[in-house]
Amino acid sequence: MKKLRERIVSATAIALLLSIAADPAGPSLAQEVAGVPASSGQTIVDKRPVLHAAGIKFGAYDPHGDFTSQQGVATEHLFLPWEDVDLETLKVADAYAQARRRNLLITIEPWSWDVDWRLTSAELRQKVLRGDYDANMRAIARMVTELKSPVIVRWGQEMEDRDSRFSWAGWNPRDYITAYRRMMDIVRAEAPAAEMMWSPKGLDGLDAYYPGDDYVDLVGLSVFGLEPYDALAYGGPRDFHQALTDGYRRVSGYGKPIWVAELGYEGKDAYMRPWIDTVTLKHSDFPKLEEVVYFNDRDVHAWPFNLGRPNWRVIKGDETN
Repeated sequence: MKKLRERIVSATAIALLLSIAADPAGPSLAQEVAGVPASSGQTIVDKRPVLHAAGIKFGAYDPHGDFTSQQGVATEHLFLPWEDVDLETLKVADAYAQARRRNLLITIEPWSWDVDWRLTSAELRQKVLRGDYDANMRAIARMVTELKSPVIVRWGQEMEDRDSRFSWAGWNPRDYITAYRRMMDIVRAEAPAAEMMWSPKGLDGLDAYYPGDDYVDLVGLSVFGLEPYDALAYGGPRDFHQALTDGYRRVSGYGKPIWVAELGYEGKDAYMRPWIDTVTLKHSDFPKLEEVVYFNDRDVHAWPFNLGRPNWRVIKGDETN
């Protein structure tokens, strides 16, 4: 088993470093790569959502620090693998969140971010199920107990998406449930105050992966709006309500609070404006929706139809990884 070793991966830790600099937005963090080109119909240079006073809560994954000084941000979202990570960076993230009175949503991805070290899907499944990674999860959970901010643990997201590049996606549902429960049992034993988020993408078939009410405090969905994709996949633009409806319907029967754990949108002004104005509005069709969390970076993976990696970042004009 590969050991946990030093690498700063916390989005909030990066944002903390940026906040110390004179320019809160900071410089580019990585080399620019090709993505969806900016449309000639786009003049909006800051597409952050409107935060409505009586609306639902808002959070962000914010590696560029664009939300560092913004009021009304309830949650700081972090992503970390369970290999190749210096867990001490979580304390830096915790201090950053505490200073801004934000909670922590920690997404744990059960692989290495170094592609040369990644296991095949079958290898990962075998090792997780026989307990090879229990120590990794236990180390993370024990670090969570040292944090002062309220913590939500999200493990192995978007598991029902068989077209995903995630090594844990598309497993036999029984194996995924066994793995998820095993990991959350470790969290319960080591960090009992942490909440557990089960986080499908929102696709048909997700129900087979539901681990049971005792293992879910919150349900998190992924909702992204990309104008050229909508045109090709749906024949025209979709707004936030339309993009959320199917996934919400599929999980609302569990009776759990629902979040959009990953949110992003990109397109021309006329496409983005309804998203900007409505994602934090309360809606009678979504009574269990409690919070949306913006993914403030370029997408990790290329989209279908050769659309590249969309740039969800709210601030335009700065180079984004």
